[in-house]
Amino acid sequence: MESDLHSIGELARASGLGVGTLRYYDSAEVLAPAWVDPQTGYRWYRPGQLADARLLARLRRVGLPLADIRAVLAAAPGSDRARQVVDAHLRRLEDGLADARRELSLIRVLIDQRENPMTVTPAELRFTVPAEELAAALDAVRFAVGGDPEAPALAGVLFDLDGPVLRLVATDRYRMALAELPATATVAAPATGTIVPTALVDALRALLGAGAAEVALTFGGGLVRAETGGLRIEGAALDLDYPDYRVLTRLEPQHRIDLSADDLRGAVETGAVRTLPSGPHGADCAVTVLTLTADGRLAVAPADAEAGTDTAPGDLRVAVNRDFLLDALRAGRPEQLVLELGGPIAPLAIRTPGRAGTFSILMPVRVPELV
Repeated sequence: MESDLHSIGELARASGLGVGTLRYYDSAEVLAPAWVDPQTGYRWYRPGQLADARLLARLRRVGLPLADIRAVLAAAPGSDRARQVVDAHLRRLEDGLADARRELSLIRVLIDQRENPMTVTPAELRFTVPAEELAAALDAVRFAVGGDPEAPALAGVLFDLDGPVLRLVATDRYRMALAELPATATVAAPATGTIVPTALVDALRALLGAGAAEVALTFGGGLVRAETGGLRIEGAALDLDYPDYRVLTRLEPQHRIDLSADDLRGAVETGAVRTLPSGPHGADCAVTVLTLTADGRLAVAPADAEAGTDTAPGDLRVAVNRDFLLDALRAGRPEQLVLELGGPIAPLAIRTPGRAGTFSILMPVRVPELV
Protein backbone atom coordinates (compact mmCIF):
# COMPACT_ATOMS: atom_id res chain seq x y z
CA MET A 1 0.00 0.00 0.00
CA GLU A 2 2.76 2.43 0.91
CA SER A 3 4.14 2.36 -2.66
CA ASP A 4 0.91 4.02 -3.85
CA LEU A 5 0.96 6.73 -1.21
CA HIS A 6 2.95 9.87 -0.35
CA SER A 7 4.67 10.00 3.00
CA ILE A 8 3.94 13.02 5.17
CA GLY A 9 7.43 14.35 4.44
CA GLU A 10 6.89 14.06 0.68
CA LEU A 11 3.54 15.82 0.91
CA ALA A 12 5.07 18.58 3.04
CA ARG A 13 7.82 19.24 0.48
CA ALA A 14 5.43 19.16 -2.49
CA SER A 15 2.76 21.40 -0.93
CA GLY A 16 4.83 23.91 1.02
CA LEU A 17 3.17 22.90 4.29
CA GLY A 18 5.34 21.84 7.22
CA VAL A 19 5.09 18.35 8.68
CA GLY A 20 3.83 19.81 11.95
CA THR A 21 1.21 21.81 10.05
CA LEU A 22 -0.04 18.68 8.28
CA ARG A 23 -0.33 16.92 11.64
CA TYR A 24 -2.33 19.91 12.96
CA TYR A 25 -4.74 19.84 10.01
CA ASP A 26 -5.21 16.10 10.53
CA SER A 27 -6.21 16.66 14.17
CA ALA A 28 -8.47 19.55 13.09
CA GLU A 29 -10.26 17.22 10.63
CA VAL A 30 -9.31 19.37 7.66
CA LEU A 31 -6.90 17.10 5.77
CA ALA A 32 -6.78 13.57 7.16
CA PRO A 33 -4.23 11.03 5.83
CA ALA A 34 -5.42 8.11 3.75
CA TRP A 35 -3.69 5.62 6.04
CA VAL A 36 -1.88 5.72 9.39
CA ASP A 37 0.64 2.96 10.17
CA PRO A 38 -0.77 1.29 13.33
CA GLN A 39 2.75 0.39 14.50
CA THR A 40 4.57 3.69 13.98
CA GLY A 41 1.69 6.19 13.71
CA TYR A 42 3.24 7.48 10.49
CA ARG A 43 0.82 9.23 8.14
CA TRP A 44 0.44 8.42 4.41
CA TYR A 45 -1.54 10.37 1.81
CA ARG A 46 -3.13 9.52 -1.54
CA PRO A 47 -1.63 11.17 -4.67
CA GLY A 48 -4.93 13.01 -5.17
CA GLN A 49 -4.54 14.73 -1.79
CA LEU A 50 -1.57 16.74 -3.05
CA ALA A 51 -3.95 19.18 -4.82
CA ASP A 52 -5.91 19.68 -1.59
CA ALA A 53 -2.69 20.29 0.35
CA ARG A 54 -1.50 22.89 -2.15
CA LEU A 55 -4.91 24.61 -2.06
CA LEU A 56 -4.85 24.52 1.75
CA ALA A 57 -1.42 26.18 1.77
CA ARG A 58 -2.71 29.09 -0.29
CA LEU A 59 -5.86 29.46 1.77
CA ARG A 60 -3.66 29.75 4.88
CA ARG A 61 -1.57 32.49 3.24
CA VAL A 62 -4.60 34.71 2.71
CA GLY A 63 -5.75 34.22 6.31
CA LEU A 64 -8.87 32.12 5.67
CA PRO A 65 -10.32 30.96 9.03
CA LEU A 66 -10.11 27.27 9.87
CA ALA A 67 -13.87 26.68 9.54
CA ASP A 68 -13.84 28.25 6.07
CA ILE A 69 -10.83 26.18 5.00
CA ARG A 70 -12.72 23.08 6.08
CA ALA A 71 -15.78 24.24 4.10
CA VAL A 72 -13.74 24.86 0.94
CA LEU A 73 -12.06 21.45 1.02
CA ALA A 74 -15.34 19.69 1.85
CA ALA A 75 -17.36 21.48 -0.86
CA ALA A 76 -18.94 19.21 -3.44
CA PRO A 77 -17.64 19.69 -7.01
CA GLY A 78 -19.93 21.95 -9.00
CA SER A 79 -21.76 23.27 -5.90
CA ASP A 80 -20.05 26.70 -6.09
CA ARG A 81 -19.82 26.57 -2.29
CA ALA A 82 -16.01 26.91 -2.29
CA ARG A 83 -16.14 30.04 -4.45
CA GLN A 84 -18.79 31.58 -2.18
CA VAL A 85 -16.60 31.07 0.89
CA VAL A 86 -13.55 32.59 -0.82
CA ASP A 87 -15.56 35.54 -2.19
CA ALA A 88 -16.97 36.28 1.27
CA HIS A 89 -13.42 36.29 2.70
CA LEU A 90 -12.28 38.65 -0.06
CA ARG A 91 -15.08 41.07 0.84
CA ARG A 92 -13.97 40.97 4.49
CA LEU A 93 -10.41 41.76 3.46
CA GLU A 94 -11.59 44.66 1.29
CA ASP A 95 -13.71 46.03 4.13
CA GLY A 96 -10.73 45.81 6.46
CA LEU A 97 -8.52 47.55 3.91
CA ALA A 98 -11.08 50.35 3.48
CA ASP A 99 -11.25 50.78 7.27
CA ALA A 100 -7.46 50.84 7.46
CA ARG A 101 -7.29 53.49 4.73
CA ARG A 102 -9.80 55.67 6.59
CA GLU A 103 -7.85 55.32 9.83
CA LEU A 104 -4.57 56.08 8.05
CA SER A 105 -6.11 59.20 6.51
CA LEU A 106 -7.10 60.38 9.99
CA ILE A 107 -3.64 59.45 11.29
CA ARG A 108 -2.04 61.62 8.58
CA VAL A 109 -4.30 64.51 9.60
CA LEU A 110 -3.31 64.04 13.25
CA ILE A 111 0.38 63.91 12.30
CA ASP A 112 0.01 67.11 10.26
CA GLN A 113 -1.85 68.72 13.17
CA ARG A 114 0.89 67.64 15.56
CA GLU A 115 3.66 68.98 13.34
CA ASN A 116 1.83 72.05 12.02
CA PRO A 117 -0.94 72.98 14.48
CA MET A 118 -3.35 75.74 13.52
CA THR A 119 -2.12 78.97 15.05
CA VAL A 120 -4.31 80.15 17.92
CA THR A 121 -4.74 83.92 18.07
CA PRO A 122 -1.91 85.07 20.39
CA ALA A 123 -3.09 88.64 20.95
CA GLU A 124 -6.19 90.74 20.43
CA LEU A 125 -7.17 91.02 16.79
CA ARG A 126 -9.99 93.22 15.54
CA PHE A 127 -11.50 93.12 12.06
CA THR A 128 -14.77 93.86 10.28
CA VAL A 129 -16.81 91.78 7.85
CA PRO A 130 -20.01 92.44 5.87
CA ALA A 131 -22.94 91.35 8.07
CA GLU A 132 -24.95 89.85 5.22
CA GLU A 133 -22.03 87.79 3.96
CA LEU A 134 -21.20 86.56 7.47
CA ALA A 135 -24.81 85.45 7.90
CA ALA A 136 -24.66 83.55 4.60
CA ALA A 137 -21.35 81.94 5.59
CA LEU A 138 -22.73 80.80 8.94
CA ASP A 139 -25.81 79.36 7.21
CA ALA A 140 -23.52 77.46 4.83
CA VAL A 141 -21.43 75.74 7.53
CA ARG A 142 -23.59 75.44 10.66
CA PHE A 143 -25.04 72.03 9.71
CA ALA A 144 -21.61 70.35 9.79
CA VAL A 145 -20.62 71.34 13.35
CA GLY A 146 -19.64 68.29 15.42
CA GLY A 147 -21.35 67.15 18.59
CA ASP A 148 -19.18 64.23 19.69
CA PRO A 149 -17.90 64.76 23.27
CA GLU A 150 -14.81 62.76 22.33
CA ALA A 151 -13.89 65.44 19.76
CA PRO A 152 -14.48 68.73 21.66
CA ALA A 153 -12.45 70.79 19.19
CA LEU A 154 -15.12 70.13 16.56
CA ALA A 155 -17.97 71.52 18.71
CA GLY A 156 -17.79 74.91 17.07
CA VAL A 157 -16.86 76.83 13.93
CA LEU A 158 -13.26 77.69 13.11
CA PHE A 159 -12.83 81.36 12.16
CA ASP A 160 -9.63 81.25 10.12
CA LEU A 161 -8.42 84.74 9.21
CA ASP A 162 -5.95 84.74 6.31
CA GLY A 163 -5.13 88.27 5.21
CA PRO A 164 -8.20 89.82 3.54
CA VAL A 165 -10.18 86.55 3.70
CA LEU A 166 -12.11 85.08 6.63
CA ARG A 167 -12.74 81.37 6.19
CA LEU A 168 -15.35 79.55 8.29
CA VAL A 169 -14.92 75.79 8.74
CA ALA A 170 -17.11 73.18 10.44
CA THR A 171 -16.73 69.39 10.49
CA ASP A 172 -17.90 66.36 12.44
CA ARG A 173 -15.40 64.03 10.64
CA TYR A 174 -18.14 62.61 8.39
CA ARG A 175 -18.73 65.87 6.53
CA MET A 176 -17.15 69.28 6.30
CA ALA A 177 -18.41 72.70 5.23
CA LEU A 178 -16.38 75.79 4.33
CA ALA A 179 -17.31 79.37 3.47
CA GLU A 180 -15.25 82.46 2.65
CA LEU A 181 -15.97 86.16 2.95
CA PRO A 182 -13.92 89.37 2.80
CA ALA A 183 -12.46 90.77 6.01
CA THR A 184 -10.70 94.02 6.89
CA ALA A 185 -8.30 93.92 9.84
CA THR A 186 -7.36 97.06 11.76
CA VAL A 187 -3.70 95.96 11.70
CA ALA A 188 -1.83 93.46 9.57
CA ALA A 189 -1.68 90.05 11.25
CA PRO A 190 -0.45 86.54 10.43
CA ALA A 191 -2.97 83.85 9.55
CA THR A 192 -4.77 82.92 12.76
CA GLY A 193 -7.57 80.58 13.78
CA THR A 194 -10.09 80.80 16.61
CA ILE A 195 -12.72 78.17 17.42
CA VAL A 196 -16.06 79.79 18.25
CA PRO A 197 -18.24 77.37 20.25
CA THR A 198 -21.64 76.35 18.87
CA ALA A 199 -23.74 78.35 21.33
CA LEU A 200 -21.80 81.51 20.55
CA VAL A 201 -22.08 80.81 16.81
CA ASP A 202 -25.87 80.65 17.13
CA ALA A 203 -25.95 83.83 19.19
CA LEU A 204 -23.82 85.58 16.57
CA ARG A 205 -26.17 84.45 13.79
CA ALA A 206 -29.14 85.87 15.71
CA LEU A 207 -27.28 89.15 16.21
CA LEU A 208 -26.88 89.56 12.44
CA GLY A 209 -30.61 90.22 12.08
CA ALA A 210 -30.12 93.70 13.53
CA GLY A 211 -29.82 95.19 10.05
CA ALA A 212 -26.34 96.76 10.29
CA ALA A 213 -24.07 96.61 7.25
CA GLU A 214 -20.93 95.45 9.08
CA VAL A 215 -19.91 93.38 12.08
CA ALA A 216 -16.81 94.07 14.16
CA LEU A 217 -15.19 90.89 15.47
CA THR A 218 -12.51 90.84 18.15
CA PHE A 219 -10.51 87.74 19.04
CA GLY A 220 -7.96 87.59 21.84
CA GLY A 221 -7.33 86.64 25.45
CA GLY A 222 -9.42 83.52 24.99
CA LEU A 223 -12.54 85.61 24.19
CA VAL A 224 -14.67 86.30 21.13
CA ARG A 225 -16.58 89.57 20.84
CA ALA A 226 -19.01 90.69 18.12
CA GLU A 227 -20.48 94.18 17.76
CA THR A 228 -23.02 95.44 15.24
CA GLY A 229 -25.83 97.99 15.19
CA GLY A 230 -25.15 99.06 18.76
CA LEU A 231 -25.47 95.46 20.03
CA ARG A 232 -22.70 93.31 21.45
CA ILE A 233 -22.14 89.69 22.47
CA GLU A 234 -19.09 88.08 24.01
CA GLY A 235 -18.02 84.61 25.04
CA ALA A 236 -15.08 82.28 25.54
CA ALA A 237 -13.37 80.66 22.56
CA LEU A 238 -12.46 76.96 22.63
CA ASP A 239 -8.85 76.68 23.75
CA LEU A 240 -8.12 73.65 21.58
CA ASP A 241 -6.23 72.83 18.39
CA TYR A 242 -8.43 72.46 15.32
CA PRO A 243 -7.46 69.76 12.77
CA ASP A 244 -5.75 71.06 9.65
CA TYR A 245 -8.81 71.05 7.38
CA ARG A 246 -6.72 72.04 4.36
CA VAL A 247 -5.49 68.45 3.97
CA LEU A 248 -9.06 67.27 3.36
CA THR A 249 -9.83 69.90 0.71
CA ARG A 250 -7.25 68.60 -1.77
CA LEU A 251 -9.79 66.82 -3.95
CA GLU A 252 -9.23 65.31 -7.38
CA PRO A 253 -12.70 65.06 -8.94
CA GLN A 254 -13.19 63.09 -12.13
CA HIS A 255 -16.70 64.42 -12.85
CA ARG A 256 -18.39 67.81 -12.39
CA ILE A 257 -22.16 68.02 -12.81
CA ASP A 258 -24.16 71.27 -12.91
CA LEU A 259 -27.74 70.86 -11.72
CA SER A 260 -30.63 72.49 -9.92
CA ALA A 261 -30.51 72.28 -6.13
CA ASP A 262 -34.29 71.80 -5.98
CA ASP A 263 -34.19 68.96 -8.53
CA LEU A 264 -31.50 67.04 -6.67
CA ARG A 265 -33.14 67.65 -3.30
CA GLY A 266 -36.48 66.38 -4.63
CA ALA A 267 -34.84 63.27 -6.12
CA VAL A 268 -33.10 62.47 -2.82
CA GLU A 269 -36.21 63.10 -0.70
CA THR A 270 -38.39 60.81 -2.83
CA GLY A 271 -35.74 58.34 -3.98
CA ALA A 272 -34.86 54.90 -2.69
CA VAL A 273 -32.74 54.47 0.44
CA ARG A 274 -30.79 51.68 2.08
CA THR A 275 -30.29 51.28 5.82
CA LEU A 276 -26.67 50.61 6.74
CA PRO A 277 -24.62 50.83 9.98
CA SER A 278 -22.62 53.78 8.66
CA GLY A 279 -23.61 56.65 10.92
CA PRO A 280 -21.56 58.08 13.80
CA HIS A 281 -20.27 55.28 16.08
CA GLY A 282 -21.69 52.67 13.66
CA ALA A 283 -25.33 53.67 14.12
CA ASP A 284 -27.81 52.72 11.40
CA CYS A 285 -28.46 55.48 8.90
CA ALA A 286 -30.37 55.99 5.67
CA VAL A 287 -28.06 55.85 2.66
CA THR A 288 -28.71 57.31 -0.79
CA VAL A 289 -26.85 55.94 -3.80
CA LEU A 290 -26.22 58.50 -6.53
CA THR A 291 -25.68 57.16 -10.03
CA LEU A 292 -23.84 58.99 -12.82
CA THR A 293 -24.42 57.37 -16.20
CA ALA A 294 -21.91 57.34 -19.03
CA ASP A 295 -23.87 60.10 -20.80
CA GLY A 296 -23.71 62.39 -17.74
CA ARG A 297 -27.16 61.87 -16.20
CA LEU A 298 -27.31 61.95 -12.38
CA ALA A 299 -30.04 60.01 -10.58
CA VAL A 300 -30.83 58.22 -7.33
CA ALA A 301 -30.23 54.47 -7.69
CA PRO A 302 -32.99 51.98 -6.80
CA ALA A 303 -33.07 50.10 -3.49
CA ASP A 304 -31.29 46.80 -2.77
CA ALA A 305 -33.92 44.55 -4.30
CA GLU A 306 -33.71 46.40 -7.61
CA ALA A 307 -30.02 47.27 -7.58
CA GLY A 308 -28.53 47.15 -11.03
CA THR A 309 -31.82 47.30 -12.98
CA ASP A 310 -31.32 50.92 -14.02
CA THR A 311 -27.54 50.98 -14.14
CA ALA A 312 -24.94 49.83 -16.62
CA PRO A 313 -21.55 48.32 -15.75
CA GLY A 314 -19.79 51.59 -16.61
CA ASP A 315 -22.01 53.80 -14.46
CA LEU A 316 -20.45 55.49 -11.43
CA ARG A 317 -22.29 54.99 -8.15
CA VAL A 318 -21.53 56.82 -4.91
CA ALA A 319 -23.30 56.10 -1.59
CA VAL A 320 -23.72 58.89 0.99
CA ASN A 321 -25.59 59.44 4.23
CA ARG A 322 -29.01 60.70 3.05
CA ASP A 323 -29.58 63.13 5.94
CA PHE A 324 -26.08 64.60 5.57
CA LEU A 325 -26.67 65.08 1.84
CA LEU A 326 -30.00 66.82 2.42
CA ASP A 327 -28.41 69.06 5.06
CA ALA A 328 -25.72 70.09 2.58
CA LEU A 329 -28.29 70.76 -0.15
CA ARG A 330 -30.37 72.97 2.14
CA ALA A 331 -27.43 74.90 3.62
CA GLY A 332 -27.39 78.45 2.31
CA ARG A 333 -30.44 77.74 0.11
CA PRO A 334 -28.55 77.71 -3.23
CA GLU A 335 -30.45 77.59 -6.52
CA GLN A 336 -27.75 75.88 -8.60
CA LEU A 337 -25.09 73.39 -7.56
CA VAL A 338 -21.95 71.79 -8.91
CA LEU A 339 -21.38 68.21 -7.74
CA GLU A 340 -17.82 66.89 -7.90
CA LEU A 341 -17.39 63.12 -7.90
CA GLY A 342 -14.09 61.28 -7.73
CA GLY A 343 -15.24 57.66 -7.44
CA PRO A 344 -17.25 55.32 -5.20
CA ILE A 345 -14.86 55.71 -2.23
CA ALA A 346 -13.77 59.32 -2.83
CA PRO A 347 -15.32 62.30 -1.00
CA LEU A 348 -18.20 64.07 -2.74
CA ALA A 349 -18.02 67.86 -2.98
CA ILE A 350 -21.04 70.17 -3.33
CA ARG A 351 -20.20 73.66 -4.60
CA THR A 352 -22.18 76.83 -5.26
CA PRO A 353 -21.41 78.45 -8.63
CA GLY A 354 -19.74 81.84 -8.24
CA ARG A 355 -18.62 81.13 -4.65
CA ALA A 356 -15.39 79.19 -5.06
CA GLY A 357 -14.55 79.20 -1.36
CA THR A 358 -17.97 78.00 -0.18
CA PHE A 359 -18.57 74.26 -0.48
CA SER A 360 -19.35 71.06 1.43
CA ILE A 361 -17.57 67.72 1.47
CA LEU A 362 -19.31 64.43 2.34
CA MET A 363 -17.43 61.23 3.10
CA PRO A 364 -18.83 58.28 1.11
CA VAL A 365 -20.50 55.26 2.67
CA ARG A 366 -18.78 52.07 1.58
CA VAL A 367 -21.20 49.61 -0.03
CA PRO A 368 -19.30 46.45 -1.11
CA GLU A 369 -21.15 45.91 -4.39
CA LEU A 370 -20.38 49.45 -5.54
CA VAL A 371 -16.58 49.05 -5.56
